[in-house]
Amino acid sequence: MGHPAGVTQDRRKLEQRRLQAARWLERGVSQAEVARRVGVHRQSVSRWAAQLAAGGRQALKRAPHTGRPPQLSAADRRRITQGLLRGPEALGYDTALWTAWRVAELIERECGIRYSTVHAWRVLRALGWTPQRPAGRALERNEAAIERWKRVRWPTLKKTPHGVAKRSSLSTKAD
Repeated sequence: MGHPAGVTQDRRKLEQRRLQAARWLERGVSQAEVARRVGVHRQSVSRWAAQLAAGGRQALKRAPHTGRPPQLSAADRRRITQGLLRGPEALGYDTALWTAWRVAELIERECGIRYSTVHAWRVLRALGWTPQRPAGRALERNEAAIERWKRVRWPTLKKTPHGVAKRSSLSTKAD
């Protein structure tokens, strides 16, 4: 039982599919035909039929979500997103880089909920944000000079013998 990794399932649609199958089963449609109509394996319909016989349609209803309920409401998530868009400078930081500590502090300031830095990143991923990777480049960087060096100077510095053909990567080629 279960679903392929990374595939999210809409619990409401799955429940509707089971209840539709139950209606057809109650009308006397064969399990094989119900499986074809619903688009599931016949064994699933067989399991649903047994549940229907034992507990009625209530047995086919979706189970409630398990686990701890989320602490952040939709309004909290919107406030966090707005805070992220304002940038860390709005919180009084000197740089425009969001760190895990800063994100956790933003969540605590905006929502009053204290998260660890690890969970703060989980919240960011759930909001569709990705980690920032600062480009390690000097402010004095001269792109034109770098490009010229790569085109002109670097080929002369490479340690490849002049006038010798490069070796083949094929192991069957004779020298």
